[in-house]
Amino acid sequence: MKAHQGDRIILAARHTDEPTRDGEVLEVRGANGEPPYLVRWADGHTGLMYPGAGSVLRVEAEHATGVGAQTPMASAGGPNGVVEPTLAHVREWQVRVSIFESGDDTSANVVLMTEAPGHLSARGQSHRNTGDASVPEIGDEVAVARALRHLADQLLDTAAQDVQALTGEHAHLRPS
Repeated sequence: MKAHQGDRIILAARHTDEPTRDGEVLEVRGANGEPPYLVRWADGHTGLMYPGAGSVLRVEAEHATGVGAQTPMASAGGPNGVVEPTLAHVREWQVRVSIFESGDDTSANVVLMTEAPGHLSARGQSHRNTGDASVPEIGDEVAVARALRHLADQLLDTAAQDVQALTGEHAHLRPS
């Protein structure tokens, strides 16, 4: 990866309970744009960054266009037809999962916590056959998987409604 002074770096969290980090490259200390980078993070901290194996990075800057750009850049025609790059849309959503067991029945409630389209929620259930061994984890997995599938369907429906509102045409979004 190569970066330049002034680039914006977005670093995905390594764990689901950690936030996404973003910052500005203040200095490139490696040769030819290579690491390490001195980065001022959005929380105000400054530190050297050595991206390692498995790091997920996105570098964005005005000069990150054409061959060798690290990420696709959205662009729009400006005055006199000049194309100007824009920064990516970065959001963090969380899913809260609650599992309830009662005898042979397990239910799971999932809530997608977002600023928009707002919170969506769904429910999934599982039932253990009386002849099956009692393994609560299996009931949890099935109930949560079903709840997440319902949540995904709702989110696709919401997106289709948004597309229809923008275009005035019926929209159908495939699940994959």
